[in-house]
Amino acid sequence: MFHKEGHKIILITLVLVVATIFAIDYLVQLEWLRKTLMLSVLAVFILILQFFRNPKRHTHANEKQALSPVDGKVVVIEEVFEKEVFKDKRIQVSVFMSPINVHVTRYPTSGKVTYSKYHPGKYLVAWHPKASEENERTTVVVENGSFGKVLYRQIAGALAKRIVNYAIVDQTVQQGADSGFIKFGSRVDLFLPLDADIKVELNQKVKGGESVIAEMK
Repeated sequence: MFHKEGHKIILITLVLVVATIFAIDYLVQLEWLRKTLMLSVLAVFILILQFFRNPKRHTHANEKQALSPVDGKVVVIEEVFEKEVFKDKRIQVSVFMSPINVHVTRYPTSGKVTYSKYHPGKYLVAWHPKASEENERTTVVVENGSFGKVLYRQIAGALAKRIVNYAIVDQTVQQGADSGFIKFGSRVDLFLPLDADIKVELNQKVKGGESVIAEMK
């Protein structure tokens, strides 16, 4: 299954791949070179398909747990001052996505969307210290009974050129449901209450909609 954000790109890429293969077959005379070029074109197409895949996830909804919004690797766990919405200290857990990870963003908790804002910006590498403040990004806050307000931020990376965010203020959302997409490499920051019990470690690989990031004590 492929994410709806990739349908147009996949179709355009398929047309280009077919046209390119026919062109290579017609123009390139050397057998080894012709096969190498064709395989290279097919490899690019396979990478595009892999990037836009949208595998089914088995989310076990739990109001006292915050799940990972995305697939990737935990690269930050620290106490920070969140200055856009809360203007106080929170625990930040950041997950970095490589181009080969699933790039669907999912709601970390169920609840009501109280904030949703898009910020245009730069395209610094996703692990850059200033990426969360200067890169293209969206900020979404979901409120529920156990965690109160949980903020997650989609951050574009050096390769990402478009962030898709489906969260609408006052909308009631379900934990693990599709909340958006980031195209071609990125990071998601999760901001949790200071009394949240963090269940992941640095460099741990996580799955969106399944891996538990934190629990309320």
